[in-house]
Amino acid sequence: MLAAKSSRLPNSSSVLLLLLPNSIEEEHSNPEKWRFDSTSPSRTASPASHHPRSRIPPPCSRRFRCPRGVEIGFNRGWKCSRISCIVQGEGTGAREVVKEKSVSVVLLAGGKGKRMGASMPKQYLPLLGQPIALYSFFTFSQMSEVKEIVVVCDPSYRDVFEDASKDIRVGIKFALPGKERQDSVFNGFQEIDGSSELVCVHDSARPLITPKDVKKVMQDAWTNGAAVLGVPVKATIKEADNGSFVVKTLDRKTLWEMQTPQVIKPDLFRAGFELVNRDGLEVTDDVSIVEHLKHPVYITEGSYTNIKVTTPDDLLLAERILNMEAGVPA
Repeated sequence: MLAAKSSRLPNSSSVLLLLLPNSIEEEHSNPEKWRFDSTSPSRTASPASHHPRSRIPPPCSRRFRCPRGVEIGFNRGWKCSRISCIVQGEGTGAREVVKEKSVSVVLLAGGKGKRMGASMPKQYLPLLGQPIALYSFFTFSQMSEVKEIVVVCDPSYRDVFEDASKDIRVGIKFALPGKERQDSVFNGFQEIDGSSELVCVHDSARPLITPKDVKKVMQDAWTNGAAVLGVPVKATIKEADNGSFVVKTLDRKTLWEMQTPQVIKPDLFRAGFELVNRDGLEVTDDVSIVEHLKHPVYITEGSYTNIKVTTPDDLLLAERILNMEAGVPA
């Protein structure tokens, strides 16, 4: 999903611009770098199977005691060569941090994944021997801010998360998927703890999310009420008519591609759902619910490696990113 953004900085804040040192060679001179560093060369990756013979491949069950997702989630250190803006409120210094055990995660794992053309939903296909959905599941489970994970999935796949939850320290709940995405999110939202201060919604088909990006978007949501990870659009985007003729070329300087997590304060989320459900509105992502309230949504700059695995090519790309990160030759 694309969104237009006119300004990233609040008018009433002071801004510190820091030029971060390059963690890679010239950013665009070597595409094989994939915009990240190999920070843990000691890790090795096992070959992936694209056509599992059973619903969940045997190798992943043997890894639950030492989940690969936890290791991967916290040893990745991708660093982009860019200018970073640190925003500080006037007279307040650093912003208040998100409290420990104050965030409920709604992990969406109920999609069908028809574009993948596989015998099971895409989020349960093995990625280097582990179901795709467990990568982000383990990442969230090891974050101090997270108190619980509400998994929205078909009951026949609950055992995947129940087996994995033996090694985590956060609560786990389940909710049924709905007909549309917003229905699934609503079902998950209904199960969250009443004392949670933030709701973090994530697509389980995005396995490469990093704790660093999650923390950033959580902080921005705490400050602004709602925030979403996004990346600036690189390609030229054109608007076309029904006959496939170009109407106009959009200014990509104001366009952002939306990702997840999308983080919202519960009271704001609840009010948005009441409006959407009452008026029968359809939304394609979670912060759109808040947009209908005319409440501003902050875009937190994320990482281009936070891809959504929806096609076989996406799966190959995710494998390549993880293998390169682990120091395995292409």
